[in-house]
Amino acid sequence: MVRYMVTSALPYANGPIHAGHLAGAYLPADIFVRYLRLKGEEVLFICGTDEHGTPITFRALKEGRSPREIVDEFHEHIKTTFERAKISFDYFGRTELPVHYRISQEFFLKALENGHLVKKVTKQAYCEHDKMFLPDRYVIGTCPYCGAENQRGDQCEVCGRPLTPEILINPRCNICGNPITFKDSAHYYIKMQDFEERLKKWVESQHWKPNVKNTVLGWINEGLEERAITRDLDWGIPVPLDDEDVKGKVLYVWFEAPIGYISITIEALKRAGKEKEWKKFWLNLDGETKVIHFIGKDNIPFHAIFWPAFLMAYGKYKDEEVEAEWNLPYDIPANEYLNLEGKKFSTSRNWAIWVHEFLDAFPADYLRYYLTAIMPETRDSDFSFADFKVKINEELVNNLGNFVHRALTFVNRYFDGIVPERGELNELDKEAFEEIQKAFEEVGELISQYRFKDALRRVMELAIFGNRYFDHQRPWKTAKTDRERTATTVNVSLQIVKALGILLEPFLPDASEKIWHLLNLEELKRWEFTEIPAGHRVRKATPMFRKVTDEDIIYFILNYIARGNPESARVLLDKYYKRDDVVKVALERFKNKEEARAILKSVYGEELEVKSEKPGKASKKEKVKKKEGGKMDYVSFDDFAKLDLRVGKIIEVKDHPNADRLYVVKVDLGDEVRQLVAGLKKYYKPEELLNKTVVIIANLEPKKLRGVESQGMLLAADDGENVALLMPDKEVKLGARIR
Repeated sequence: MVRYMVTSALPYANGPIHAGHLAGAYLPADIFVRYLRLKGEEVLFICGTDEHGTPITFRALKEGRSPREIVDEFHEHIKTTFERAKISFDYFGRTELPVHYRISQEFFLKALENGHLVKKVTKQAYCEHDKMFLPDRYVIGTCPYCGAENQRGDQCEVCGRPLTPEILINPRCNICGNPITFKDSAHYYIKMQDFEERLKKWVESQHWKPNVKNTVLGWINEGLEERAITRDLDWGIPVPLDDEDVKGKVLYVWFEAPIGYISITIEALKRAGKEKEWKKFWLNLDGETKVIHFIGKDNIPFHAIFWPAFLMAYGKYKDEEVEAEWNLPYDIPANEYLNLEGKKFSTSRNWAIWVHEFLDAFPADYLRYYLTAIMPETRDSDFSFADFKVKINEELVNNLGNFVHRALTFVNRYFDGIVPERGELNELDKEAFEEIQKAFEEVGELISQYRFKDALRRVMELAIFGNRYFDHQRPWKTAKTDRERTATTVNVSLQIVKALGILLEPFLPDASEKIWHLLNLEELKRWEFTEIPAGHRVRKATPMFRKVTDEDIIYFILNYIARGNPESARVLLDKYYKRDDVVKVALERFKNKEEARAILKSVYGEELEVKSEKPGKASKKEKVKKKEGGKMDYVSFDDFAKLDLRVGKIIEVKDHPNADRLYVVKVDLGDEVRQLVAGLKKYYKPEELLNKTVVIIANLEPKKLRGVESQGMLLAADDGENVALLMPDKEVKLGARIR
């Protein structure tokens, strides 16, 4: 039976995780693993913090702290962030553990024993000002390949090519900014040319994504060269040799970090009391293990060239129980980059969406949904606040949430929360069950191909089908004339809801759990569909999601991005919002008004207050008072009698596609359903309107309001500040006349 060893790239423990990281290596892996678990597959999903290397020491140096303090802080921070984002690692470890030191030093010694390492004395970057050898990341300069400035000495962030300090143009110290010199230093190098032909044949035989395979073959075809695997640094894993030339030096982090996949697996299974089982995941004992590395595209060379070379350099693993080759990666699904509003993420400018901050403001499912919907699987993609709002409101709330709410509302209204027996199935009923089965097959196939964006879209198509099915069957109408037909519609709708509860689990685990709770199900989810039996009691409908408002986004930008870099916040706010609206939101949302004004001043550079009304114009309240105090205009009794006022129930609420302040609602009048456009957005949330009994003018001439036809008018009271719907104080039959 096939087993899966799934990893996500080890994040550096020198800072928090941003949305680009999540979309690149962690969310796709989690979707894949959750699907495998639902299928009943044997899978181990591990990750952990990469706790050595210059990003850690550089931050420690800047902050006057020890590297240990930095890695301890950010290991916990990153681990907690992943938990909040519902990334379901079986174990999240770290590389600053004894087992990792032991395994990494063992890899070094085996490669040396097998003749794949060579010691060389070369010129290394040195800063005369700071009196120290400079690791590659401590050196910046101009990339010789693409001309990008201020690139670090290990890799160009623009063209992706690996770099060394000596080939940079105008290299200088990243600590003090002074030009650097080069001094002799002894280091061990891995002879990558030893593996060039073997790697090429192996890569050519793989079924990887084109962006990965093409990148790797391009590198190999240019010729592989020796690369240093030790460095001058005092934080890391010591070189395990009694050699004065390398005394006090450490293993290069790019060599030992991927070995962390193995050491973290050993640690995970040891803690579970299954220490020896690590071998079946990492050694080719039976040919049944698939090792899959989820990474971002900047990690492709390290996982698809260097990491396999390290495994080859080790040779066969031998102990008293087994002798076997290492498992090479089965697949390396690498994603491209995520940008923010058309620009590359920049942590220094706080031009980023930090995951822990975003989860303070929005549910995890919102972030998971949006990042999956725009996942950069084959090309770079863009995080847009406007698009985020549209996708959550139109797709999650109005499509998925609305369908689930309708199905649960009707089973409670007409069948006391008991799943009714089905009658004879019509063609559309049969199509619904066919759609359920097709969804399981097609979504599963897409996930297996790492096409997560398409897989999520296919899940949402089932929700769209559910809404269309519900509209076509019109249970609000058949409830008066054909109870069996209504029972069948409600039953089938609930079956679709259950299917969605399973299909959503890899993508939106919280929404999946909410559906399971609403359906009152205790069975374990499996990647298969079984019907909810008739007679099963479900819970009352509650809203699945809430809409994202402009105020939510403004507050997030001010409260998080502005604190890190007011200039970045200004760019985002100016793109979407008027200054007066931003000021108003700040003074409404921040509890501390002085803090609000300070943040606004940092963004706009001046003291700002809300403008209550434009000069020379009366306020709305004043207009109402003026009208109330003026002469009353009477209408004749005959004119009043022409109005057809009826009682109805709101059964659907959607945002107006062309107007921010309007809803499009559907009102059940008993024998028909009317579509109305209502200016209630400022005063009511959608969930506050659903199932409300209201009064409408039924014989008002239909009129298009901003492109959407309104077939009547809701009646409400307006005192100039508040608006309140008119509602009967007792239950009456839908469609009853007001007289």
